[in-house]
Amino acid sequence: MSLLVTTRADLDLDAVRRVAWEGESLELHPDALAAMDRGHASFTALVEARLAADPGALIYGTTTAPGDGAAVALTAEARARRPTRLWTAHAFGEALPERVVRAMVLARMSNFLDGHAAVRGAVATAVAAMLDAPLPAVPAEGNGGAGEILALGRLFYDLSDRMDLAPKERMALINGSPCAAALVADIALAGRARLALAEKVFALAVEAARAPLEAYSEDLDALWGDEHETAALRSLRALLAGGAPERQPHQGAVSFRILPRVLGQVRRAQAEAERAAEVSLRSVTDNPVYVLPDAERPLGTVVSTGGYHNARAPAAMDGVGVAWADLCQIAQRLTDKLLQHPVTAALLAREEWTMKPLHMVATGWAEEARTHAGATLLSLGGFGQNDVPSMGFLAWRRADATGRCLDAALAVVAALGAQALHAAGQAPPPALAAFVDEVREAFPPVDAVRPLGPDGDALTAAFGRRIFTGPVAAAGVGR
Repeated sequence: MSLLVTTRADLDLDAVRRVAWEGESLELHPDALAAMDRGHASFTALVEARLAADPGALIYGTTTAPGDGAAVALTAEARARRPTRLWTAHAFGEALPERVVRAMVLARMSNFLDGHAAVRGAVATAVAAMLDAPLPAVPAEGNGGAGEILALGRLFYDLSDRMDLAPKERMALINGSPCAAALVADIALAGRARLALAEKVFALAVEAARAPLEAYSEDLDALWGDEHETAALRSLRALLAGGAPERQPHQGAVSFRILPRVLGQVRRAQAEAERAAEVSLRSVTDNPVYVLPDAERPLGTVVSTGGYHNARAPAAMDGVGVAWADLCQIAQRLTDKLLQHPVTAALLAREEWTMKPLHMVATGWAEEARTHAGATLLSLGGFGQNDVPSMGFLAWRRADATGRCLDAALAVVAALGAQALHAAGQAPPPALAAFVDEVREAFPPVDAVRPLGPDGDALTAAFGRRIFTGPVAAAGVGR
């Protein structure tokens, strides 16, 4: 299978899922290749015209050196001596999952497709072909520079070594913000699955404790008036429909009653991450960016921009990470609640030495999530012209780490909820039956004292497989 791409409109979250998570190839439509070749030809004509009119014309990275060399035009001799391969320093450290690197290759196409990067179709074809071979390891750590040149230099260095590239093409490979687009898309895709998983796990806890259902009443939809909280209310009602008729007669604990509000905030953060990803994937962020010819500018023009600095993606990833961290705190509270609630405490106390220590495990994951979540502020690092670093990589690492904390915290609650139903001889609500079976497959019901560490690992891994689907995505689970 391959994804056929013609314009930037074809780059969306579904495209990332197919190419990055499921391992499909990328095919560029002939019309797209022709548009790139036209852009390359008209840009070349523009440069020639500028130099003919003014030998000292400044076109960043083409008639000048990059970075702090932008203020001085290169002499003919200096242009002949510049590197033919990518010249950037490389970060080092723990590598990104392959699915994220594949997403970066896909996102690289947004600048290419309409001709705004002035690269030839042959260069774009070579970039797309990288998805059909082992990809370079791209570090997740050490990316502290302006833009994304450290990571992109590592990703595309080998390509620059085997292809004869024009100066603008070398710049186009490492400029812009495809990494931020790929990173926020990865968090958004993981967020969809984590949201669905969290709602099932929390509904299971509600059912195990036989908590009152009034906190999820349909009456609240209109009273609260928020689309995301309404969606959470409806989801919980659907998951709990057909459950035990006998419920706790007085209001439930706060941790049960606030679930629609907290899950509504997760949905709100998720919606912003998805929108940030969709916009970022389609944005032309090259620097300098080539504005295509029109009636007033028959050769087009070149504009130096800050498009390589994606400010929206880190904020969106931070928002999701904070929401996931909140869910970890809720999971810890529900863990303690299930171990102490009058309905479930006696059921779980049968395995005092097996189940009860899980509250310590839940506390550990909740506290770790708190250390990762928060705002990724602009760095004070940098010097010279490159005086403000981009923060997409750090925001992704924090959100990704928080997400793995959430997977484990949910595994604890799911194990306790499924065990409580088992000990009570209580069937789950119909919408949760298949999910409870999945939990028990990884974390079998306990009828005697036994260590649960391996079962907890198995359930967390099973949850990971629910979130990261596809052969490429699965390879990146559990880093």
